[in-house]
Amino acid sequence: MANDGVDLGRRRMLTGATVVLGAIGAGYVAVPFIGSWQPSARTKAAGAPIEVDISKIDPGMMIRANWRGQPIFFLRRTKEQLDGLKTMTTSGALKDPDSELLSQQPSYTHNEFRSIKPEYMIMIGICTHLGCVPSYKPESGSLTPGLPGGYFCPCHGSKFDNAGRVYNGVPAQKNLVIPPHFYVKDTLVRVGEDKGEA
Repeated sequence: MANDGVDLGRRRMLTGATVVLGAIGAGYVAVPFIGSWQPSARTKAAGAPIEVDISKIDPGMMIRANWRGQPIFFLRRTKEQLDGLKTMTTSGALKDPDSELLSQQPSYTHNEFRSIKPEYMIMIGICTHLGCVPSYKPESGSLTPGLPGGYFCPCHGSKFDNAGRVYNGVPAQKNLVIPPHFYVKDTLVRVGEDKGEA
């Protein structure tokens, strides 16, 4: 039987065009759907590392920045504050003077200063008791008579020295946490990322 005037070439062309248009339409539907699985820019920014210029911090002063919704303290310690860390280590006033809980700081800050550069202390400013934000009290004797100043949590009375180490006899049980960080330049710090690692 003849194909009764049916143009098979034209039929194949129309079938092919329909398939191509259907694939393009499916792509237009799939791209936004798959894109909706990706985190939003706001979500990415909330967890992204931050860079902080610490060049304008005077000795003895502290600034704050936010990373992942947490306050980050940047303290530029004076010579007296650095000398006071040794006093605190031997005073018997601290629960973990040698920072033995490595989970509280990266390995590269596991030293007597709990920092990469002794002069600069970088820590998460959240009390390890119930999550309040401690106040900076730099004056000697402001936390305990005869001892250097540090940080005081007004919520329940926890105290920390200028390296974020917790005192004995206070509700907090752990030192303040040191976030992952590295120096991009001499006075530019990237918080939220170890050097060469995400």
